[in-house]
Amino acid sequence: MTQENGTRKRRGSGRATIHDVAKAAGVGSITVSRYFKQPDMVSEALRARIRTAVSALNYVPNLVAGGLASTHGRIIGMVIPNISGPIFANTIQSFSDVLTAHGYQLLLASSYFSEAQEESAVRTFLGWSPAALAVTSQYHSKATGQLLASANIPVVETWDYAPRRKHIQVGFSHAEVGRQAARYLLGKGYRRIAFVQNSVASDESAIDRRDGYAEVMREHGLKPWMFIPTAATPFEAGKQAMEALALRQRGAAEAIIFANDNLAASAILAGQRAGIRMPEQCAIVGFGDYAMSSMLLPSLTTIRPPAKEIGEIAALRILESLGEIPLPGRLQRLNLLACELVERESA
Repeated sequence: MTQENGTRKRRGSGRATIHDVAKAAGVGSITVSRYFKQPDMVSEALRARIRTAVSALNYVPNLVAGGLASTHGRIIGMVIPNISGPIFANTIQSFSDVLTAHGYQLLLASSYFSEAQEESAVRTFLGWSPAALAVTSQYHSKATGQLLASANIPVVETWDYAPRRKHIQVGFSHAEVGRQAARYLLGKGYRRIAFVQNSVASDESAIDRRDGYAEVMREHGLKPWMFIPTAATPFEAGKQAMEALALRQRGAAEAIIFANDNLAASAILAGQRAGIRMPEQCAIVGFGDYAMSSMLLPSLTTIRPPAKEIGEIAALRILESLGEIPLPGRLQRLNLLACELVERESA
């Protein structure tokens, strides 16, 4: 492989090179290289032309050069919404375990539900010329979508299922999770059922779960009841929701579906402090089945996603695409998994 300034593309990779950017911007390759390494030495007029070319070509600098060239192709990047959140821990670990067993190294980044941060992470990963990328959900900024489409490496979208998209899909239907929770509570006889969204407004998957819940409520002739917390932290948000929905003087919620177990757990604690009997006065359902969920009092009824299986299958799909393991006849691009409703004391 020939490299100039660490940016020459691999033969047949399909990625734009520094020379493509230079041609589009009408400048020399050295000027483009300086734009990335020493931008203050490039005039504002030229920087603007280079920025336009970089955006149009979806160009990312190749960070694999010189002494790092031997690691080329053995790195796989993964972007998740929240590294500190327990819900993704099993996916990360199982994904890493499978890749490590085949000689690949995982690089991890967190977007914290920010499209801009996800775009930055994807762009940086592509600069390291990874063998493949794993991202979370089907929802990305337009720029991230273009980067993934032009990456010319295996891309797997996890924790969601969008069969019309071209990337490998390993996940489940979030709308079906919302439907599952609503049907369960309706089957228990509850009618005034509310849904509490994530306090992170950009959590599109939680919005899909909300929409699934609303669909089932309307099917039964009932009006959906949504609550969006304004508190910044999940524990404050869950407390706020419990106080707003279950402590009303009139028309209090009989049951509440929470976007995740963090919100549900704080709601249970707030309900205990307020003397609410659960589930007699208000039933609670979460999502995620965090480790704490079975230890709450009352223990939390929740929906358990196939977190470990998502990581394992996503890694296997990537390894198959890279030719590391035999293909099972025809590469399985779509992998629809099921979530499990775990019935406990809170509902």
